[in-house]
Amino acid sequence: MAFQNKNLSVIAYANGFTLWHYAAAETKAAITANGYFNDVKTLMNAGDIIMVNGSDGSALRGVTATATDVTVGTLA
Repeated sequence: MAFQNKNLSVIAYANGFTLWHYAAAETKAAITANGYFNDVKTLMNAGDIIMVNGSDGSALRGVTATATDVTVGTLA
């Protein structure tokens, strides 16, 4: 399954930082794959955080965004 905009929501926004939530019937690995969120790359910024709820559990991931690609990874 591909990214679905209806499954993405903003939990909080302040000073250029956004806390996102995304829930889907896919695995966490599928949701956090490089480029999964490219459809909304103009909305996401490096340093944002996404709460991911997948079919195999939940996770917090950090956003790395460029003009052409959105990637998410573990928080340091």
